[in-house]
Amino acid sequence: MKFHEMPYARPDLEQVKGQLAGLTQRLREAAGYDQARAVFLEKEQAQRHLYTAQTLAHIRHSIDTRDAFYDGEMKFWNAAMPELQEYEQAWTMAMLASPFRADFAAEYGDLMFVNAEIALKTFSPEIIPQLQQENYLTQEYEKLLASAQIPFEGKVYTLSQLTPFKNDPDDERRLAAWKAEGQWYKDNQEKLDAIYDQLVHLRDEMGKKLGYEGYTTLGYYRMGRNCYTKEDVERFRAAVVKYLVPVADRVYRKQAQRLGKEYPMSFADNALEFRSGNPKPVGTPDDILAQGKKFYDELSPETSVFFRTMLDNELLDVLSTEGKQSGGYCTGIYDYGVPFIFANFNGTQHDVEVVTHEAGHAFAAWTNRDRVPMEYIWPSMEACEVHSMSMEFFAEPWADGFFGPDAKKFLYSHLSGALTFIPYGTMVDHFQHEVYANPDMTPAQRHAVWKELLGVYMPWMRLDGDIPFYSEGEGWQRQHHIYSSPFYYIDYCLAQTVSLQFWALIQADRKDAWDHYMAYTRQGGSRTFTDLLKNAGLETPFEESCLRGVCQRASAWLDGFDLTGIA
Repeated sequence: MKFHEMPYARPDLEQVKGQLAGLTQRLREAAGYDQARAVFLEKEQAQRHLYTAQTLAHIRHSIDTRDAFYDGEMKFWNAAMPELQEYEQAWTMAMLASPFRADFAAEYGDLMFVNAEIALKTFSPEIIPQLQQENYLTQEYEKLLASAQIPFEGKVYTLSQLTPFKNDPDDERRLAAWKAEGQWYKDNQEKLDAIYDQLVHLRDEMGKKLGYEGYTTLGYYRMGRNCYTKEDVERFRAAVVKYLVPVADRVYRKQAQRLGKEYPMSFADNALEFRSGNPKPVGTPDDILAQGKKFYDELSPETSVFFRTMLDNELLDVLSTEGKQSGGYCTGIYDYGVPFIFANFNGTQHDVEVVTHEAGHAFAAWTNRDRVPMEYIWPSMEACEVHSMSMEFFAEPWADGFFGPDAKKFLYSHLSGALTFIPYGTMVDHFQHEVYANPDMTPAQRHAVWKELLGVYMPWMRLDGDIPFYSEGEGWQRQHHIYSSPFYYIDYCLAQTVSLQFWALIQADRKDAWDHYMAYTRQGGSRTFTDLLKNAGLETPFEESCLRGVCQRASAWLDGFDLTGIA
C-alpha cells in the first residue's frame, strides 16, 4: 500500500487501556504455555496496530508541522503514551513473573526479559505528568526550529534551506550565511534556553522520583543500555581524545593549508573542505533516488527488492519544504511491514547520505520485519546506527553516479568526515553528562561548559566571536538530540567506530565485508550490541585497540590519497 493510502484513525484511549488490562489478566491466568503464548501473540498484534497509528500521525506532522489536524493528533499521543506506560508496565511485570518464562525464553530468547527488567526501572505512574510535559516541550522545540524564517540575500529560508550557503566557496557569502543562521538562534535564545532548562529539571525530577541520584542513571535505562556502562563510555571518550582528536586535528590543518587560512579556523571556514567547493551531488532529487535504486539493485538481491518497495510505495519524503520539521529519521509502519524515511534534501552531499544512511536503517528493519517479539525488529540505538553508517561506506563504489566530477572529493570527504565527526559526537555526550550531573546550572553556565569542551574535543575551532552563537558556546542548541533524546548521541560515535571497521573490510574484500554486514544485520535486535558484533566477527569499540586500529588505517589512507588537481 502507498503511504498516502494508509488510513489513520485516533484510537479510543480508554478502550486501549481496557484491552491491555484484559490481555495482562489473561496472561496471569493462562493454564499452560500454549495459552500464554496465544495471549502474547495477541498483545504483539495489538501493539503493532497502536504503534502504526502513532507513527502515521508522527510522520504526517513532521511533513507539515502547520497542519492543524496532525498537530492536534500529536498532542493526543504526547499525552496518551505516558498514560499507557502504566498498562505496559503491568504487562511487563506479568511476563517477568510468568511461570512460563523459561518457555518464552526458549522460543524467543532471553533478551526480551533482560530489556523488560531495564524498562521496569524507567517508569512509575507518579512521573506521568512529567513525561507528558517532556513530550510537549520537545514538540515545542521541534516546532520552533521548523518555524525558522531566516532572511538572507533578499530571500527567506528555513534552517535546512540555508544549509547549502553555509558551505559556499565564496568566503564572504559563507560567513554571512553562518551569521544569519546564528542570528536566528540568538533571536530565539531566550525560548531555547527556557525549553531546555525546563527539560533538564523535569528529567532530574523524574530520576529522583524513581530513586536515582538524578537523571543520568534513568537516562541510561531509558536508552536500554544492556551491555555497557557509564564507565565504559567514559573510557571510550578518553580513547577519542587520545587517538582520534590528533587525527582530526591533522585533517583540519591540511584543510587550512588547502584554503589558505590560518589555523585554527572559524566555524565558517571549517565548513569548507575544498577551495573549489565541497562535493555536491549531480542532478535533481529524482536523479539521486534513481542512482540510489541503481546502487541497491547492484549491491545485492535483498537490497534491490527492499529499495524498489520503498520507491513503489512512496515510503520516502525527502524534499525540504516550508513548515517541514528539520532533520531526518527512519521509522517503521508495523501493520504494513515497511519502514519510512523522512529527510530534507538541500543540494549537499547530505542528500546522498540520506539515501544510504537512512536507507541502511530501513533495510535492517525491512529484513527483520517479521520478527517476534516486535522489539527484535530493531536492536538498541547504537547497534541501529551501525546499519546506517556502514551502508554509507558500501555505497562508495557508486560515488561517480551520485557525484560525477566531485566523486574523488566525496571519497576523501566521506572518510575524513567520519573521523572528524566522532570528537564532536563524543563532546555532545560529555556535555550532557555535565548538564545532568549539575542540573541547576544557569543557561550561561551551560554555554560555558560547551565552550570549554570545544577546546578539548575540537581544538580546530577558533573561538574569537566571529560568529557569536557558535563561538560563545551556544552551538549545542541546534543539536536536536540534546533536547529530545538525552544520551543518544554517543551511539553514533560507537557505531561510527564500527562502521570504520566495515570501511577497512571493504578496502580488502567487498564481498567478504558484505557477508559480515549481513551476518550483523540478520540478527535484528535479538542480541545485545556487543553480542551482535561478536557474532559478526567484529571488534567492540569499548576496546581501546579498536579505536586505535581504525584511526591508524584511516589516517594512513587519507595521508596517501591523491588530491592532485583538486583545489
